[in-house]
Amino acid sequence: MVIPESWVYLLIAIPFGVLGTISMKLSHGLKKWKPSVSLLIFYLISFIALTLAIQGIDISIVYAVWSGVGTVLVAIIGVLLFEESISIRKVISLMLVVLGVLGIHLANAFH
Repeated sequence: MVIPESWVYLLIAIPFGVLGTISMKLSHGLKKWKPSVSLLIFYLISFIALTLAIQGIDISIVYAVWSGVGTVLVAIIGVLLFEESISIRKVISLMLVVLGVLGIHLANAFH
């Protein structure tokens, strides 16, 4: 199966956006220089890939998938690496994010 080029760019943008967000946390309010520089580099790569992704995918789909998948990944990483709390309310809310992303994508697919 061949993945269209725009989707490859989106798949590149997601993990780099997540890495940018993790770097943001690790920078302690931009007080630590290495994570602060990493934050800029990771987000730059992510935004370049997003810019290329919207060449072939509707911007509403690109942003919904990027932010939705990124939100879920950051939440999981927050629990696993940063020992953030998890609750049934958080899990349900994250599932609603995923359903929203799927809903936007499916609405576009059947349009």
